[in-house]
Amino acid sequence: MSQIPFMDLSDCYNQVYDEIMEKIGHLIDNTRFIGGEEVNKFEEEFAEYCNTEYCIGCGNGTDALVLALRALEIGQGDKVITVPNTFIATAEAVTNVGAKVDFVDVEEDTYTMDPEKLQNYLKNQDSTDNIKAIIPVHLYGQMANMEEIMKIAREYGLKVIEDSAQAHGAELNGKRPGEYGDIATFSFYPGKNLGAFGDAGALVTNNEGLYKKVKMLANHGRLEEKYKHRVEGYNSRLDSIQAAVLRVKLNYLEEWTEERIKNAKYYDDFLTDKEVVTPVVRKNARHVYHLYVVRANKRDELRNELSNEDISTGIHYPIPLHLQPAYEYLGYKEGEFPISENVSEEIISLPMWPELSNSDIKEICSYL
Repeated sequence: MSQIPFMDLSDCYNQVYDEIMEKIGHLIDNTRFIGGEEVNKFEEEFAEYCNTEYCIGCGNGTDALVLALRALEIGQGDKVITVPNTFIATAEAVTNVGAKVDFVDVEEDTYTMDPEKLQNYLKNQDSTDNIKAIIPVHLYGQMANMEEIMKIAREYGLKVIEDSAQAHGAELNGKRPGEYGDIATFSFYPGKNLGAFGDAGALVTNNEGLYKKVKMLANHGRLEEKYKHRVEGYNSRLDSIQAAVLRVKLNYLEEWTEERIKNAKYYDDFLTDKEVVTPVVRKNARHVYHLYVVRANKRDELRNELSNEDISTGIHYPIPLHLQPAYEYLGYKEGEFPISENVSEEIISLPMWPELSNSDIKEICSYL
């Protein structure tokens, strides 16, 4: 029996170490740490990877959401709809720009925003005038049902921000995040499928106007002259070292993604006769398995058993946002978003990274 971590970043870092250190050394020698060629080239290359026209690097994934909301001119008195089963960054970005956040529940099988529930929510409002945007979350590596969500958004004249922090390279009907909505946001937190050596984020869009607004907002509200500020903005720039790291790793992202997909298939095969629910992949979708999440009736007992065997796991996420202390002021109670609540009590994230071995996966599954 061997110890199996939840995630091991060292394998991929060993693969790219020399390339990255050469780039970092070059940046140090030339004392270029903010902006410059590495940032510009990463933005071009990541936009191309996402099949979008534009990319703007920024400080982190939360900043990316804030910048998207600000660029869409969402603020005081506005309301934005998202889901309860996401990391708090999705919702706190909304309140950080002065808007109000509200929730709709998710699909039973994919755990992403349920278009039918979104439609019902909007139909039951006395007025939708103050509802300005939707933030569907592409969860665990799979895109939400963007075809239906976009139909609803067009019907009600709503903007769409795709929270793609877990969906680098995911696809639905051949489209990637940023090809459906007005804008898509990404996190490059080290544990993501494409991770930096610290905090970093980006936004992608096909809208030139939004691109210019975000670029300006992320850099103290300026575009050309250093001391000419068109608006009050933020200091949220992707630094050169992180951009250099991401450029190197982007060259390997497809290879690593295919390894994740292969590992997920091993999990699926080994768990065929087990009493857990394995991930459901949407039709015509490419799931990139940022996380491999199963459901189990006795989740906590299972997690303890795996821990006793030195197998680390995670829960993403144990408390839905509407039941978080931070959102008590919204007045929600248990039972109002039943699917998110049920899922939060049953999900367990099993170890997943590209270099995870077939034998380790088989061992993990033997305890399930």
